[in-house]
Amino acid sequence: MATDIASTDPQCNTFLLGHSEAEQLFLRCWQNKSLHNSWLITGIQGIGKATFAYRLARFVLHADETKPEQYNSLEVSPSSQAYKLIAGNAHPDFKILQRDYTDTDRKKILKAIKEGDNLSPEELKELKKSAYIRVDDVRTINDFLSRRSSGDGWRVVIIDSVDDMNSAAANAVLKILEEPPYKTLMVLISHNPNRLLPTIRSRCAKLELKPLKDNEVASLLRRYRPDISEANIKKVTAISSGSIGKAISYVDNNAADCYDAICSLVARGTNFSLSELLDFVNKSTSGEDSYYLTQELLLKFLSEHAKNTTKVVETADCWSYAIKTFSEVEGLNLDKKQALINIISNMCKQI
Repeated sequence: MATDIASTDPQCNTFLLGHSEAEQLFLRCWQNKSLHNSWLITGIQGIGKATFAYRLARFVLHADETKPEQYNSLEVSPSSQAYKLIAGNAHPDFKILQRDYTDTDRKKILKAIKEGDNLSPEELKELKKSAYIRVDDVRTINDFLSRRSSGDGWRVVIIDSVDDMNSAAANAVLKILEEPPYKTLMVLISHNPNRLLPTIRSRCAKLELKPLKDNEVASLLRRYRPDISEANIKKVTAISSGSIGKAISYVDNNAADCYDAICSLVARGTNFSLSELLDFVNKSTSGEDSYYLTQELLLKFLSEHAKNTTKVVETADCWSYAIKTFSEVEGLNLDKKQALINIISNMCKQI
């Protein structure tokens, strides 16, 4: 495997860890000339599904079909034309479909391009994407497939993710899957395949990627965040649920400190420090990202606690109360600080 590109961007990342069985299954199908036209790649978020999908795309658009025996993996060198064109979003036989930017923010981008300006990192971070992949977005696939491939080779379409499609878009994709053009590979990424139309699932060969092992998450953290301490790697790995994407996000947002603070507060039971709780809550509601991270980690704590306690019923009650309270905050626009105080106080009393 190439190790010279320590990028987490799936479009450029050639490094994949933990999914060799799925890779070999796909490779055998290609070598046996029994490659299904449509593949559904599933698994929890942040385990490398998009990286895997790009890996399939690069291989299919690069490999020599007359010499199938010379390949033992889907690895494609960054020096290859297929890699360079896909990384530059310029391959004529490759298309990626994702949620587009909102109309307003798309105009900002086009204006910047027209005027030769570069949006700052802060401006790029503020750009918003549409809630769904729309039917008009899917129609661009039909336009793409209406053209002949270069050299009569394969064409590859990745949809990341099909969970983001509205009903009209889903039905439009289904029509493509029902009559896939010759030598066209459709790769659909899904975090929640049970929510997809059954007819979409039935039209695809399935590759379910498993959560990464703890040692794999730790190894990837060292690769993508080389400055992280081993102590922090251990803490983050323990709460990442086998997701390197989540682990990286946790590192970047100091989630280990937040999780430790939750553990410390709850461990004191009814003797918790009110001032310490208020400090924690104030910090956790300093911004939307901080609040949602705290929400996620509180539920993560309860999930992990349930595995190692005799107070299973009490922990389940705390979980239900937390879910109900977080839902009310969203639906009724209740005070976030008070919600966190109530949830943590309830945990201290019950578990």
